[in-house]
Amino acid sequence: MITPVIFWFESVGFPLLSLLTLTPLFAMIAGLASRSPIFMVRIAYVATLLEVLLGLYLIVAFDTAKTGIQFAEQFSGLGVSYSVGVDGLNILFIPLVTFAAFLILVYISATRSAGNSRLIVCVLGYETILIGAFSALNVLQFWLLTALELVPILLLTVQSGLDQKKRHLMMRLLQFFCSSLFLTLSGFLLLAFGLIDSEHELTFDLLTLKSNNAYLHDETLIFILLFYGFAIRMPLFPFHGWLPLLVEQGSLASVAVFIVGLKLGVYAMIRFIFPLVPGVAEQWAGFVLLLCGFSIFYGALMALMQNNIYRLLAFAIISHTGMLGFGIFSFHEHGLEGALLLSLVYGLASIGMLFSISLIHEQTGTAMIPRLGNLFDSHTTLALLFLITALSTMIMPGSLGFDAGHLLLEGVIEEHEWGVAVIILVGHVMAAGFLLWGFQQVFLATPGHHRNYASNSKTVFQERLIALVICVLHIGTGLNSLPLLNLIDMDAIELVGHYPIHSSQQNVVEPPAEFMVPDALDPPEQQGAPE
Repeated sequence: MITPVIFWFESVGFPLLSLLTLTPLFAMIAGLASRSPIFMVRIAYVATLLEVLLGLYLIVAFDTAKTGIQFAEQFSGLGVSYSVGVDGLNILFIPLVTFAAFLILVYISATRSAGNSRLIVCVLGYETILIGAFSALNVLQFWLLTALELVPILLLTVQSGLDQKKRHLMMRLLQFFCSSLFLTLSGFLLLAFGLIDSEHELTFDLLTLKSNNAYLHDETLIFILLFYGFAIRMPLFPFHGWLPLLVEQGSLASVAVFIVGLKLGVYAMIRFIFPLVPGVAEQWAGFVLLLCGFSIFYGALMALMQNNIYRLLAFAIISHTGMLGFGIFSFHEHGLEGALLLSLVYGLASIGMLFSISLIHEQTGTAMIPRLGNLFDSHTTLALLFLITALSTMIMPGSLGFDAGHLLLEGVIEEHEWGVAVIILVGHVMAAGFLLWGFQQVFLATPGHHRNYASNSKTVFQERLIALVICVLHIGTGLNSLPLLNLIDMDAIELVGHYPIHSSQQNVVEPPAEFMVPDALDPPEQQGAPE
């Protein structure tokens, strides 16, 4: 099927997606050229605020009544192919990146790293890479950007010194990420060379691959390569080994990756697996859901065993990833819509909880749960930020997670009946338990020793700004989630309609009993030829 494409000049007067991608890059170059830390900070704030406005404009200008790609930009020449665009599958992730980058700068200004030009350069470069990856419509272009993503992650990891733990962390990151890159590149190459028997030349264009996927060979191998590659990035059990190590360091690298980078794996699975090899995805759904179930319960149980608050949050994400997997592989529009909205919820919640804990760590010098406690009175803003964002992941009324979770469960029930939904809810209750337990231990419980931690009065403004922005986004979208649902609804329905097995089941209409013809009265040609 041919995907409708609306180019940028048909809807807006400028290449919006390229501007979103290049603005932080130009700001980074200008800051480096000036060699002034003050100018670097100022230009970074200007660029990230402009990015936030452009992200909001992207949502406002998006036509919810149309399916297909909008604001498309395509360029081919000199051996280079550049293709970007947005639809309901990626429209929510780009504004999330812009808000995250702005809040990371606010976070930096509230820490001892304020004015660190290297950190700001990495943040701007990482924002450019993520927006480019989320909007890419060329599979090779997407892969190159995900490969570049490793650069700012490693730079952020080593910026505070390279001790033995960080050397071990870098080796684990290289092992997992390079494995993911190798698997996904192999899958993309098989996709491109799979069209050689058709009339098309070798191409990595996603829309061309999608419209000609009937010519593909080795669909099962393609699915396995892409699924395992993206499962590392999500991360899904048992491919999660790099995440707790990274988050435990408590550096800005963990903040950046934890907030949005993880959502790249979820998005990639929706964008590149289901439109290209939907039949194989349906056949392997049982195996994938088994891994998702393990992720939910394994992440919840491991979180309850942690004495480091960073590792607790890392295993919380692993548990949440399992829930997203159930929504994605429900093969129902409600399940897919719920997974997309929950990805946004978990991204915003990660910002709130991790910023709260990181600022606590900055002011107390420890992330060990037994050494913390009784911090609610001295760090009220951070405590409320952690509590509100944690509650938003628990499908609480008044938050976006409430509508997103119910959509996801509805899709799961339609596909798997109540049994699987009950399993998900049990895991969800466990997830709520460990997050509330972490809040109680850090902010309410009596600490194991009697040291008092005072709040840093110099960072009150930054803390309140971060808390205000995140809570407004959570509560504002929760009270009225319909505009966000309208953004993704049409394209989610269109994607689900191309599942070979499920779409045929949904389209089969049984005739009424009174119109059924008995087998004895069937014509001979319908009864089958005699043996």
